[in-house]
Amino acid sequence: MKIRRSERMVLISNYLINHPYELTSLTTFAERYESAKSSISEDIAIIKRAFEASEIGYITTVTGAGGGVVFTPSISDQEARQVAEELRERLSESNRILPGGYIYLSDLLSTPTWLKKIGRIIAKTFKDQKIDAVMTVATKGVPLANAIADVLNVPFVIVRRDLKITEGSTVSVNYASGSSGRIEKMFLSKRSLKPGSRVLIVDDFLKGGGTINGMISLLTEFDSSLAGVAVFADNIQSKREGVPYKSLLSVTNIDTQNNVINVELGNMFQ
Repeated sequence: MKIRRSERMVLISNYLINHPYELTSLTTFAERYESAKSSISEDIAIIKRAFEASEIGYITTVTGAGGGVVFTPSISDQEARQVAEELRERLSESNRILPGGYIYLSDLLSTPTWLKKIGRIIAKTFKDQKIDAVMTVATKGVPLANAIADVLNVPFVIVRRDLKITEGSTVSVNYASGSSGRIEKMFLSKRSLKPGSRVLIVDDFLKGGGTINGMISLLTEFDSSLAGVAVFADNIQSKREGVPYKSLLSVTNIDTQNNVINVELGNMFQ
């Protein structure tokens, strides 16, 4: 398909954005757009400068016979903070308070526009980590994990609290619920996670940390390691031990009597 250079650059940009973390050879673009590799190389150099100037992401060139280019998505610090501030204001609304010290999050974590931006922020936070999969527990963390995995271009796996026949053979662990203190069980299909994977654990709301500790225990059963823990929001009023995590937002106070929620930016911005 022979096209003008301006059109070709738009198509290459779109391809890279939709194939993050994938190595694509210059030959692929040259054959697709019927252009010389030297021309494609010049196009990518221009796109690289534009992407980096606007902090859309970064293009890395890999040399050698099996080389090519890799696009890594990003988001500017200014835009990330602006998104977090908008979410902080939404999360501070008094009608979000739920029994047990929880907060209603479903509307924020079911809106594609918010999820895409949150996914980019969290992916940037862990950009220096090698991540093979994103893990969450059913069900509220699923949209968030999906959004992050989409940016990282890796699979996401869902841990369940009950057995599903469609999961096949499973591995289970017992864990102490951080909110109730009861011993509970979680399950993960044996086919979900490859041995040796580095896993980013994701959750919507961190209170006691029991669920996250349970997922960390599951990683051991799969001979996998922890790349990091990311949560949309945490409640710093709850006691927790041994949970290293990064939070987008941090709930500092929930006053159920006066219907007041105090929310600050999380430690991702510290």
